[in-house]
Amino acid sequence: MTSPISIRPRRAMVLAAGLGKRMRPITATVPKPLVEVNGKALIDYGLDKLERAGVESAVVNVHYLPDLVSVHVGRRRKPKVTISDERAKLLDTGGGIAKALPHFEGEPFYVINADSFWIEGARPNLDWLASTWNPEAMDALLLLASTVRSVGYHGRGDFRMDAAGRLSRRPEREVAAFAYSGAAILHPRLFENCPEGPFSLNRLFDRAIENERLFGVRMDGIWLHVGTPETIGEAELSIADSAA
Repeated sequence: MTSPISIRPRRAMVLAAGLGKRMRPITATVPKPLVEVNGKALIDYGLDKLERAGVESAVVNVHYLPDLVSVHVGRRRKPKVTISDERAKLLDTGGGIAKALPHFEGEPFYVINADSFWIEGARPNLDWLASTWNPEAMDALLLLASTVRSVGYHGRGDFRMDAAGRLSRRPEREVAAFAYSGAAILHPRLFENCPEGPFSLNRLFDRAIENERLFGVRMDGIWLHVGTPETIGEAELSIADSAA
């Protein structure tokens, strides 16, 4: 489903407060957003894509080794970065975004995980999201990756998608065609009556499914799921192959 008039989000949230436990021992001294793949910090891949998509300002939340992340992103000119401080209490994905909502001034915004990482296809995926976004029908539009073609991903997928792009959860013990890549456009109304304190964004996705307002688009390109030290090499090999 495509909106007749697509409005490109001008703001974004980058989720960078996680502990990165599966990336140890690297993350004993380096926060996961600053782990390098092919000589570049993971968070910079996402921020560079946001800049190319025309995003003017981004909120980056911090908790683990927060000063390292804050100093790193503070060097950027575009997008302009504001830090959302979760040093005192980690708020999880949903709670972290809920705390930052005033920065978005009621407008839809991109959200990406700090380790959201993909090789673009023919069309930039954030542009693809923006062109598909329909605020009248959607509370959230997720960028979905193929469970089969993704690099470093060994899960069973997250969602089924119907012909209109509407999403439903993968049934237990089944394999779904699509995994959430960690990038989306969200409308602030998704957070109406949300819990206080820490909570997962998945709670709001489930509510949007019940209301038939959670949609997805299939990624054009290849998702690189960098979750463990071993998958860094897999991602670097894929980058080299794509440049050959």
